[in-house]
Amino acid sequence: MTERAYDIFKNLPILETERLRLRKLSMRDAADVFDYASVPEVAEHVTWEYHRNISDSMHYLRFITQQYQDGIPSPWGIIHKELGKLIGTIGYHVWSLPNGFGEVGYALSKDFWNKGYTTEAFEEVIMFGFERLKLNRVEATCKLANTASEKVMLKCGLSYEGILRKRLFAKSEYHDLKLYSLLRNEWEQNQLKKIK
Repeated sequence: MTERAYDIFKNLPILETERLRLRKLSMRDAADVFDYASVPEVAEHVTWEYHRNISDSMHYLRFITQQYQDGIPSPWGIIHKELGKLIGTIGYHVWSLPNGFGEVGYALSKDFWNKGYTTEAFEEVIMFGFERLKLNRVEATCKLANTASEKVMLKCGLSYEGILRKRLFAKSEYHDLKLYSLLRNEWEQNQLKKIK
């Protein structure tokens, strides 16, 4: 990883959308993280187990803050501007500088599902990837049953590529994943259409 990459992830900038602020997580977010991560439905389609107690959330935040210090790709916290509350996370958890691609993952509080928040955050993270990280490709995956995540990817302009068979080992079993991607030239064309 280059010095530039290290610096970007070490000093992850604040991103703003109409309803959301994306910022680095901190230990002060433990209560909000536990509020959404302790709900089994939220953890159903992700790699981590739902949080049983506040210590689980603190352990997670210690891990992420160390990732920031080490300049390793890590998520933003999704802050609901009006409520001033952290309602989830989103970010690049895989980034390959030589190959010019990054993979985005996200999780959102169940209380805020189906209101367009993940799509809003993802569109901003995609723009950051192409403009700031100079990516050529942004991708995301989801388990076959995770139709909600699939809808977000489609709304953000990603195209379905196929199934990665038994690609993920999580919660004691292997899972097939659907792969979606968006290329820089496709994103640029979409941006031009929005302007027109």
